[in-house]
Amino acid sequence: MAQSSSPISGVAERYAGSLFELALQANSVAKVEADLNSFEAMLAGSADLTRLINSPVFSSEDQAKAIAAIADKAGITGLTGNFLRVVARNRRLFAVPGMIRAFRQIAAEHRGETAAEVTSAHELTAAQQTELKAALKSVAGKDVAISVTVDPSLLGGLVVKMGSRQIDTSLKTKLNSLKLALKEVG
Repeated sequence: MAQSSSPISGVAERYAGSLFELALQANSVAKVEADLNSFEAMLAGSADLTRLINSPVFSSEDQAKAIAAIADKAGITGLTGNFLRVVARNRRLFAVPGMIRAFRQIAAEHRGETAAEVTSAHELTAAQQTELKAALKSVAGKDVAISVTVDPSLLGGLVVKMGSRQIDTSLKTKLNSLKLALKEVG
């Protein structure tokens, strides 16, 4: 795994690596991945939850209680539920989004896949996702697991991050490039 200079990235990778090892021993990698996806969806849909994991104002005890209640209510139990509780007690909730990304990457590599993060201006249909996976497979040379997020500010197109590569075909970027080119001419 590539080393990063960011301390958050290092924390996230270490925690994700430990969680993956435990999930592998318990033969529950798919369940943990599904639980993490569920938690990530809750995080994306709740400003309050985002504030809870990012704010240093909350004590580790308050964070641990809140995360335990949220995990129980969402049905995130077992290894993933315990993992989130430990992360909260250790005051590392701020790194959970990075931990989820790192876990996905480790799990994909274990399955012989490569991971790609795709940001699109609108929700992709199943057919579009299949076509995108096929196109990325031809570039990567192996199966690609994609994680799709929607960002309407892109206006159109996609931004694909796969390893150290980024392919940006978004209308927003093209318009910004055009705006810069027009400023240089005028």
